[in-house]
Amino acid sequence: MNVLVLNAGSATVKFQVVVTDADRIAADQDAKLLRGQIERIGGEAVITVRGADGVNRKRTAQLRDMRSAVEWLVGFITDPESGTGLSSRAELQAVGHRVVHGGEQFRRSSLIDEAVLRGIEENVELAPLHNPHNLRGIDAARAALGSGVPQVAVFDTAFHQTLPEHAYLYAIPYPLYRRHKIRRYGFHGTSHRSIAYRFRKLTGRERADVRIVTLHLGNGCSACAIRAGESIDTSMGFTPLEGLVMGTRSGDIDAALLDYIAAKEGLSLTQVEALLNTQSGLLGLSGLTNDMRDLLLEAREMQDRRARLAIEIFCYRVRKYVGSYLAVLGGADAVVFAGGIGENAPEVRARIAEGLAWAGLHLDEAANARMVGGHEGCISTPASTLQAWVVPTDEELLIARDTYRVVTGITAPG
Repeated sequence: MNVLVLNAGSATVKFQVVVTDADRIAADQDAKLLRGQIERIGGEAVITVRGADGVNRKRTAQLRDMRSAVEWLVGFITDPESGTGLSSRAELQAVGHRVVHGGEQFRRSSLIDEAVLRGIEENVELAPLHNPHNLRGIDAARAALGSGVPQVAVFDTAFHQTLPEHAYLYAIPYPLYRRHKIRRYGFHGTSHRSIAYRFRKLTGRERADVRIVTLHLGNGCSACAIRAGESIDTSMGFTPLEGLVMGTRSGDIDAALLDYIAAKEGLSLTQVEALLNTQSGLLGLSGLTNDMRDLLLEAREMQDRRARLAIEIFCYRVRKYVGSYLAVLGGADAVVFAGGIGENAPEVRARIAEGLAWAGLHLDEAANARMVGGHEGCISTPASTLQAWVVPTDEELLIARDTYRVVTGITAPG
């Protein structure tokens, strides 16, 4: 099945064309024909495409809205220049969409019909910065390919719907949950599920036997405790603001700080929330950047104190969550690193692991240094009772596979 994967944002859409079916999934032989993104939709858009040769190519086009962007994309995919080998729109057999918030209604990926569309719309108030754009992506794909091409919604929150009540409820008056569904939802679920599945494939372990802590560390960061393929706790909460220190998000803070900062700085609560989401985290601590690569360079070459401090706080918060999740799981087989930082920053992985020797985790320095740029494997010593692994996340592949499974009625293994 030829699947178009779309991740629609406010002025961007990331895309991938994947060929997948049951045999390809079993053999891990899915074919990625094309990937890329369209940015600055609404004017002269910047388009980056990468074909099977792995070479990035850039171009521009006047794209006024999401519909025109997806229309351009479908036309390009079926053009010989794209290198996909697809020559007509009819060869795009399904579309898979990343949808950020499924609330409590959606526990798994779903074939998009009118009821599913209404469900996504009902959850707009829980994800006002994401769900409306996801809906526009669905509308644009339907306009470009017709209503006869099946579309599937893959929800970021669905994987965490297995959290037990004691993990997802906040200690606030219970009627607030009943009336407004205020609870921990968790995010990055597609990534955590992808990492857990790939870990099992690499280690040959059965789903029921695996206990791991997965770390999605990028500009957005989250941790997840996974037992037998199910999420039992995760660091992001009602919104993606809670949990680990991130590129521009604060992560955990005392809730009383919102009023205090507002009073001291003369800000509204909306402005304080924006400050915590866009001016905090690594950027706020360092005063320099939200990019861990730049901070590591500043700390190493310029001995910048605040850069070092930002890195240390980042690593400390990750270690604290790993320790708590080891307690929740009653021990674990491995800590698994993924995301832009997790996959490409050996120094950060080493700093996190330094504080976990008590749990039996000891890094193999040479293996850790090698594991960058898309490589995957174990980075702990053979004597470690708690292993460490690097497993690149592949959310788009999981979305494509889920799309195939939903359209054909095959149950996903998780």
